[in-house]
Amino acid sequence: MGVQGFQEYLEKRCPGAAVPVDLLKLARTAGRQPPHHHPHHHHHPHHPSSLPPPPPPARILVDADSGLQRLYGGYQTDWVCGGEWNAMLGYLAALSQACLYQGGLELVVVFNGTLGKDRWPEWARRAQGQRQTAQLIVNHVGSKATPPPRAWFLPPACLSHCVRLAMFRFRVRVVQTLEDHHQEVLSLYRDYGFQGLIAQDSEFALCNVPAYFSSHALKLSWNGKNLTTHQYLLSEAARQLGLKTQHLPIFAALLGNHILPDEDLAAFHWSLLGPEHPLASLKVRAHQLVLPPCEVVIKAVSEYVASIKDLGNLDSVAKDVFKQSQSRTEDKIERFKKAVEYFSAASKPRPLSMGPSPYLFPGFGPSPFAGPPGHVGAVQPLKAQFGPPQVSGVKVPYPGGLYGPGPATGPALLCQNPTQPLQDCNDSLVGKMGFADWSAPYDSSQGGSRQPNHHTAAPTGPSPSSSSSSDGEEQNDTSANHLADKSTRWEDPSGRSGSGSGDGHHGNGSGPSIPSLLSMPTRSHMDITTPPLPQVSAEVLRVAEHRHRRGLMYPQIYHILTKGEMKMPVCIEDECNPDLPPASLLFRSARQYAYGVLFSLAETQRRLERLAMRKRSPVDVPPVIVKEWCASKAKSALTPELVPALCFREWTCPNLRRLWLGRASEDRSRRTRAFLACMRSDCPALLNPTCVPSHLLLMCCVLRYMMQWPGGRILQRHELDAFLAQAVSNQLYEPDQLQELKVEKVDNRGVQLASLFMSGVDTALFVNDVCGQPLPWDHCCPWGFFDGKLFQSKLAKATRDRASLLDMCEGQEELVSRVEKMRQAILEGINLSRPPPPPPPLPPPAFLPPAMVPPFYPMHPLYPPRPLGSMPPPPPHHHHQHRPRAFPGIQSIPPQGGKLEIAGMVVGQWAGNKPIRGKGGFNMQVVSVGGKGRGKDLTVKGRGGKKVITNRTQTLSSSPPSSSPPKLMEDTKSVGRPAEGTGPASQQLNGSSSGSATGQALDLPPLAQPIQCALASRDNQSGDGVEVEAPCCLDDCPSDGALQKEE
Repeated sequence: MGVQGFQEYLEKRCPGAAVPVDLLKLARTAGRQPPHHHPHHHHHPHHPSSLPPPPPPARILVDADSGLQRLYGGYQTDWVCGGEWNAMLGYLAALSQACLYQGGLELVVVFNGTLGKDRWPEWARRAQGQRQTAQLIVNHVGSKATPPPRAWFLPPACLSHCVRLAMFRFRVRVVQTLEDHHQEVLSLYRDYGFQGLIAQDSEFALCNVPAYFSSHALKLSWNGKNLTTHQYLLSEAARQLGLKTQHLPIFAALLGNHILPDEDLAAFHWSLLGPEHPLASLKVRAHQLVLPPCEVVIKAVSEYVASIKDLGNLDSVAKDVFKQSQSRTEDKIERFKKAVEYFSAASKPRPLSMGPSPYLFPGFGPSPFAGPPGHVGAVQPLKAQFGPPQVSGVKVPYPGGLYGPGPATGPALLCQNPTQPLQDCNDSLVGKMGFADWSAPYDSSQGGSRQPNHHTAAPTGPSPSSSSSSDGEEQNDTSANHLADKSTRWEDPSGRSGSGSGDGHHGNGSGPSIPSLLSMPTRSHMDITTPPLPQVSAEVLRVAEHRHRRGLMYPQIYHILTKGEMKMPVCIEDECNPDLPPASLLFRSARQYAYGVLFSLAETQRRLERLAMRKRSPVDVPPVIVKEWCASKAKSALTPELVPALCFREWTCPNLRRLWLGRASEDRSRRTRAFLACMRSDCPALLNPTCVPSHLLLMCCVLRYMMQWPGGRILQRHELDAFLAQAVSNQLYEPDQLQELKVEKVDNRGVQLASLFMSGVDTALFVNDVCGQPLPWDHCCPWGFFDGKLFQSKLAKATRDRASLLDMCEGQEELVSRVEKMRQAILEGINLSRPPPPPPPLPPPAFLPPAMVPPFYPMHPLYPPRPLGSMPPPPPHHHHQHRPRAFPGIQSIPPQGGKLEIAGMVVGQWAGNKPIRGKGGFNMQVVSVGGKGRGKDLTVKGRGGKKVITNRTQTLSSSPPSSSPPKLMEDTKSVGRPAEGTGPASQQLNGSSSGSATGQALDLPPLAQPIQCALASRDNQSGDGVEVEAPCCLDDCPSDGALQKEE
């Protein structure tokens, strides 16, 4: 968008508009100045004779969404390895200490917690660009084995949440936006007396922010005494562009933004250049949407806006702007007015007559994590947190308007504090609760909810089609700062709009013609109707909003509860690598179970089953569908994935209110079991602190989940050991040693494995917050168990140097023992000796759109097992035994070979693919034709023991085809064998039920000795009035014959 290029234009084309400043020096200077006294303050008759208290530290607002690169620590080359989290922690520690002790500067970090559907096209373009960057990174690392250039910086997976956790650790105030990020940041900045804004977004520059600093240029000196950056002097930029303050809203609206996109302004921009411009020849390309360069547009639009005589007559301005429009003219005019109104409201301070800001920021004060670990003090009311108000009831104007007269035109902080609103925005939940620890549920018996389930205010900008009931926008305007237009239909999926259809009739009487892309309607995103979401109690929504605003909860949870939608970030992965699945697909099963927990699907299903049993009618459970928006190779980022919520088969999970607000002793056990069940880690060994330390539980759950991917092997033995060895290494807690550590060659597979692992950590943080936060926040911090560079070093030793586990653990036997215990706990009950069973076919849901109905859904069984699109391929139906994973009619040759018998005589033999290592093996394939044993069972003694076959026709042995033994099993052996008379056991990879990916349970034979659940003895009740089921592991565990132990 043209707006997003304005800040770059200031830096490159406006000399003197970006000047270097030292924030700590400015803060010290502002702290030494006496308070300003205004003439209209003299109506207060008495003043205390004592000395005034020292001024509070200057407050600076930091936009984390546009400053993640600097908060991470800059453009280090180590970001590609998965994240240098301890280096980031050290940088943020030095930054917070320098601001607090050196300059008396208080930082408040605001994170983007919005869904941002009004900016969907912008997000889709950015996501596609990040996908292309990820491919460049993978190709570069694969070909040169060196870190990529700094210009290709792509935030490591889970970076935003790691920064948020680090801010909690260093007692930095954290706020999270909810609906409109830019508007809420500006509201927070203006209404609560901040002296500066650190960001890198052109919209803030165009919204008349008095003290606006660059986040990309933020640098902290080694001694911590200087914090330098660039301050943007918009007065100088406006002077060079020939603009005044009142010109900015129209100027921003005509540059192109999320309300009025560039495509609708392309014809206007070309008309400003004229036919004589050197770039005018680009426009004549046949029916191609070609936009002029951003800097050319900025200069031309500024000249046009400066020539407008009557800025208040928006109708005449809009008619002149869109006089060459061929379609949807009235719609464009209305959106132009909305854009001007949007930037006008954001550019002016909120008058006191309007009351408090509509954006509530509960908990904007001392972080609840500021106390000692494991204890959270009572949250103070908002008024006390902000300190005493400067003036009550009198509006203090901003000192010297930005472009008006005044001596302060150079770099400086906004030293005069704006007036606090008459009534502080105080959440009723604040100040009435004291909590034993942060993971304890909140008592939300007080307070009110502003929004029902999946109904929110209509977004600013292009409104979605009215035919959808799932996007979560309510037609009634419930937010004062949302500019809703209920009649806009310009992005209707059918192509109809409110004023013109764009059908190509230009009114010249020459008949229909092909319309130019410059005049065709733009489409925001595909609007797919899904079933309505289950109602969520108002108390749960109040708690969700309360935690969301304070930054205590994963930002997507609130939007899933209210809108049923979730955005997926882009991570570094090779889209052409068939060995590793995409991160969004790998961890989808965990998210599906988390959706079921959020909407209390298990309790609903059990209640409907009992009702159907009483009425003797079929069970009809309404589906719960969540839209997942992600950019992938298979589809556009503007097309969502329809993901159904799943519930656990082995136990009935309590409802969300019980998980979040339950205070009984068994409620914590239920939270822990729900978390472990979602992560496929419900086994006792993981909760044994002698095997898995508590701060490594989250890491082990992610690794165990990755080991159970039903599509194939992800982690080999040495790769799993590399993850565990770096987690217990002493170097992990030595940032200086990590900085000196050099990785000669960056391993491409290691980069992708680290990215997958951190994506799993991100999913585990989401699941932990969904389940009521059973893991404390300090056990969720990645710097306690992972470092990307250290992982590359361990993996290089294991892969290239063929080092033993003792060498990977720096020769320390104690570390080797810890690694072996954790590996044994991770692999407990996981069967790695046989390939996974094919999952059952996925029936097409009844709510699918016409374009997705059979025969295209599910896919044909001839597709290879590599997952295509968004879900694993459904294999053919299986009845009593699994068919070989090959094309129909083609039987695979077992690795043991076989022989052909005719009338009891061996007439031919053939060799197998590969010999089986270790003890025993499968039987030889025997094909018998005729003979004295016809019609009877033959007992053929092979290498692996006895096997019963039937010699009626040419029949294959019941033993499944086996590929070459995986590397992880080279050093393992079986510790037990099933009885000879039992039927064929279900073949599973890592003991994972294949039905977990599709939501259908498999009818498996009973287990010989099933592994008990991790919390089976404590969690023997599942809820109020719910039948008790026998506790069982989440995933069907194999029998003793499949249990493995390390040599």
